Amino acid sequence: MFVNAIQQVSGYVRAIHSISRNFGQPKITPGAATLFFVNDEGCAITCKHVAQWITSANTINQKYDAFLKKSQSVAGGSRADIAKKLGLSPDKTAEMRITFVDCVDQIKNLKFHIHPQLDLAIIKFEGFNKLHHQGSATFIQDEKSIQPGLMACRLGFPFPEFSNFKLNPQTQTLNWTKEGNPRSPRFPIEGMITRFIGDKQGKISGIEMSTPGLRGQSGGPLFDSEGRIIGMQSRTKHLHLGFDIEEKTIVAHGKTKKINDYAFIHLGECIHVSVIKDFLRQHNVKFKEG
Repeated sequence: MFVNAIQQVSGYVRAIHSISRNFGQPKITPGAATLFFVNDEGCAITCKHVAQWITSANTINQKYDAFLKKSQSVAGGSRADIAKKLGLSPDKTAEMRITFVDCVDQIKNLKFHIHPQLDLAIIKFEGFNKLHHQGSATFIQDEKSIQPGLMACRLGFPFPEFSNFKLNPQTQTLNWTKEGNPRSPRFPIEGMITRFIGDKQGKISGIEMSTPGLRGQSGGPLFDSEGRIIGMQSRTKHLHLGFDIEEKTIVAHGKTKKINDYAFIHLGECIHVSVIKDFLRQHNVKFKEG
């Protein structure tokens, strides 16, 4: 049902990769999110929480860079005092590096437009010479055709399998490298539109899906079988079904056990296409409908 649509949408859906670690810890944690381009002028959309995650990296790294600079010529005890004054500790993220995969050839600046209420943001790439995506989103024109019962698909990068990073032992900083795998496979997940979500004024602002949006798919497009954008993955909620099992005796692997199980349904929530188009118009961002 979505084979051709996925091929079409894949041309302009891109991954955002991150690597991070806590203060003084060698373990590196990879992360991912998604964006998709809406025109050939370097404009893309993603979630507000993704945009805030991107901008937070600058604040985190500035604090860590300050620690490295101040502690260059001091002994161990003084280094600990400097870290404490800067609020650095082993249970907090101290360093985060972010890269945009296959988006543009170079980035001199990023400009963000953040929606005041909803989980939506525009990213404007500036200073590039060449685009690395193919095509751009076509937003559905007939919004009334989006109704409960319609099957739709989301696309993103929920499983960070990239490995092109390391901790530089000399500088004690995280670095992107030319070695390793620089990409993670895209992952689609289909579902049925179940209900609409309203904003504080009662206007439809979101779409509820019968399946979850996966971690890393935030900011990815929701589209129909023709590849037309009808929304954007935002979050997943977890509703308790009430089918609880407590202290039930079962036999597993030849042994008798007592188990507890509390069932939930995981439903994706997407920003409605009407909200996205209004926000793009508000900021004079060119886009196409079909």
